[in-house]
Amino acid sequence: MRNAILRSASLACLLALATACSRGADIQKMSAAISASCHTPPPSEHAPATQGMVLIHGGDFSMGAQPRHREEGPPRQTRVGAFWIDETEVTNRDFARFIDATHYKTLAERPLDPAAYPGLTADQRKPSSLVFVGANSPNAGPLQWWSVIAGADWRHPGGPATSIAGHDDDPVVQVAWEDAMAYARWLGRDLPTEAEWEYAARGGLDNATYTWGDAPPEDASGKPLANIWQGVFPVLDTGADGYKAKVAPVGCFPPNGYGLHDMAGNVWEWTKDWYAPGLDPADADDPQGPDQSRARDPDEPGVAKHVVKGGSFLCADNYCLRYRPPARQAGPPDTGSNHIGFRTILRVPAEPAPTKIR
Repeated sequence: MRNAILRSASLACLLALATACSRGADIQKMSAAISASCHTPPPSEHAPATQGMVLIHGGDFSMGAQPRHREEGPPRQTRVGAFWIDETEVTNRDFARFIDATHYKTLAERPLDPAAYPGLTADQRKPSSLVFVGANSPNAGPLQWWSVIAGADWRHPGGPATSIAGHDDDPVVQVAWEDAMAYARWLGRDLPTEAEWEYAARGGLDNATYTWGDAPPEDASGKPLANIWQGVFPVLDTGADGYKAKVAPVGCFPPNGYGLHDMAGNVWEWTKDWYAPGLDPADADDPQGPDQSRARDPDEPGVAKHVVKGGSFLCADNYCLRYRPPARQAGPPDTGSNHIGFRTILRVPAEPAPTKIR
């Protein structure tokens, strides 16, 4: 329910409050350096099935964490099988190719069904989506940070006055879960489970705090390692990472140990799993998460949601800290936003057990 989204404090680090940080003229230099280093896999009209993907061999890992937030634990030993996963988040260019081929309409481009939303006026049922608009005071709440804007969709992520022209390499946003699934199925792929996503995000660093290890989110030269929020949320993002309160083109920050970009920050990413608080200790071997009947978000009871992972450009360091691999949130079921995207996977079929000769 698009109106109900505004009442949910669970969406995408909405309670972040960051320490102020300013680097003056150095920010512009850093922005140029980061942009120059952006990497995107080359497009191809005749690409193989795994073009732009990385093979993850799978294995055992410690999923979750001693919870910094109530929904993250308790940690458990988990096993996942082998899979290919997109090296970067799906881009506007990628998604446009899908739309051109299928003429698919995203949820944000469709009016709401009056039978499902009988209490809304015709204007309220117009195609719309959720946009972060910020606030003038750090004491402002989520109702001031977010707005449901008519005409906001993947081509116009901030509303009808905005455009993705010239932003082919930005991650596609304003895609709902079913939109992401439609794209994945078009390619014969799937969305990753939460366990697959987290295993890939860790990059081989089991139990590390971040995708790059345990150090703060800057390299030795002070260059940020992810597109997150620096400054006082939601009033001021200084843009010290090169991107001031906005997405970065995919691949602008160093990859993790598996060669995957933007597994921390930039945009949240849809997973296949339904959301419930905490991890089920018994669900440890290629887990698929709870079924829909057990999906539950305490902040919005009665609305089944899916897990989003990875944090976004709105995640501030000193409070939210949800750009860590174990962090997880409940994503709204019936709309997108301008800071949620996705990537796809292609699972490798398990080899059959050898036949015993008697």
